[in-house]
Amino acid sequence: MKIIVDADACPVVIKEILCKAAQRTQVETLFIANHYIQVPPSPYLKSVQVPSGFDVADHEVVRRCDAGDLVITSDIPLAAEIIEKGGNALSSRGELFDKQTIRGRLTTRDFMETKRASGIQSGGPPPLTTKDRKVFADHLDRLLSRR
Repeated sequence: MKIIVDADACPVVIKEILCKAAQRTQVETLFIANHYIQVPPSPYLKSVQVPSGFDVADHEVVRRCDAGDLVITSDIPLAAEIIEKGGNALSSRGELFDKQTIRGRLTTRDFMETKRASGIQSGGPPPLTTKDRKVFADHLDRLLSRR
């Protein structure tokens, strides 16, 4: 198992949790983004910079994901692709996506996209809370302990 992070929009606090977990559990962790992501020196942490472009980082995440890997992303379509490959997907808010929940999340995402396209502004997601960070860390620990 390896951890692959869709790092373009990964909150700093989540990155820190992931770096500590990778060191503690000695799990290879890749941060993939369109820009340079600095990671602490470690044989378990790697930053992968891909060219700019629509979904270039997402395609690289999918390409590198194998069954059983864990992908950290809040991108619902990317999470769906990961689940189809047999991987696990966890959002930075601690939402664990699976075959049962991803369809509903895709439907909601498409509905919100349609509203935005028609000019209805819904605002972005609220800031991460302490509870979000704890839920994320708890799910991460459970997934890492299962490997």
